[in-house]
Amino acid sequence: MRISLIGTRGVPARYGGFETCVEEVGRRLVRRGHEITVYCRDGVRGTGEHLGMRLVRRPALRRKTLETLSHTALSMLHAAGRRPDVAVVFNSANAPLLPLLRMRGIPVITHVDGLEWKRAKWGPAGSAYYRRAEALAVRWSDALIADARGIQDYYRDRFGVATDYIPYGAPVLGGIGSDGIAGLGLRPRAYHLVVARFEPENHVHLAIEGHLRSNARYPLVVVGSAPYANEYTARINRLARRDPKIRLLGGIWDQRLLDQLYGNALTYVHGHSVGGTNPSLLRAMGAAAPTSAYDVRFNREVLGSFGRYFTDADGLAALCDAAEADPLAALLRGQEQVGSLDRYTWDGVAEQYEQLAARVLSASRRRSARPAWKPADLGPVVAPKTEELP
Repeated sequence: MRISLIGTRGVPARYGGFETCVEEVGRRLVRRGHEITVYCRDGVRGTGEHLGMRLVRRPALRRKTLETLSHTALSMLHAAGRRPDVAVVFNSANAPLLPLLRMRGIPVITHVDGLEWKRAKWGPAGSAYYRRAEALAVRWSDALIADARGIQDYYRDRFGVATDYIPYGAPVLGGIGSDGIAGLGLRPRAYHLVVARFEPENHVHLAIEGHLRSNARYPLVVVGSAPYANEYTARINRLARRDPKIRLLGGIWDQRLLDQLYGNALTYVHGHSVGGTNPSLLRAMGAAAPTSAYDVRFNREVLGSFGRYFTDADGLAALCDAAEADPLAALLRGQEQVGSLDRYTWDGVAEQYEQLAARVLSASRRRSARPAWKPADLGPVVAPKTEELP
């Protein structure tokens, strides 16, 4: 099959979960004999190749509200001209643009991501847009991918539709060493770690506040940044200045160094709350990093009984103190996490993507004798059944 992957920043994966998914799934689909095209957002036009995937580069408007949509629109116009067998579109925010593909007879699979409308960075207008986009994704997609059971339940309860549950994969990391962290002045099992974009829903501020309230002797190392979160970033910087043990490293794109940070941490603090199954959490688990997670359904779905959970700064402070008081118990818990990851393999994920693409393509070919598709053909947008995720 000729499959186009649209709506992300592209590969090599240096940003988030979507990009990691595109790289890991795309490279495996290439090995299975498929022709994979990835649309990349790097500000220039052109083509290239990465791990056997064909890269098509298209620019984007560098504004928070327009960057994703402007790049996706240009990508879809290009894809519409090439007419791949199947297009996989990441992020329900791109749903209003799906007719660009559908009117060319291209079957569309939409990976809907998490509950983006809950993110404070979008404000009331942005939240309303995401709500509407979810409904359009339901209306204009041949299939929907949910990466968490909680997201699957949300679309069933709110829209009455089925989704395909395909989570991310979790690499099991071994023999990663510690020379890189030594260059940062860190020792194995002698620091706590946060890896997250600076967004309120990722609770980086809460991680810092919890460490400040604890009796922790070891530093809190924070890896991350955000391109459009100046106010929240300023808040993080103010908190960090209160204690020299809070170390802000910014974004780190060296995967080997990042893996060493995961694999040598005494605890990994995971504050994400609205994004479904999170690749950072899976990577930490695969590195045997004992994990303290913000207590929401998505995190409990992945971590289960192997995690420790917090809802406020005092709760996290207690978890930090407990880990430092008994580091062996924390280490054993981290090892147990690794054993629970057989549900999250990239080979299995790629196979599910392949099967879904084949199913959608087969259904499209059965419909090929019908008149050309028009947006009006699918009727009104599905009315939501409930307002919130249970």
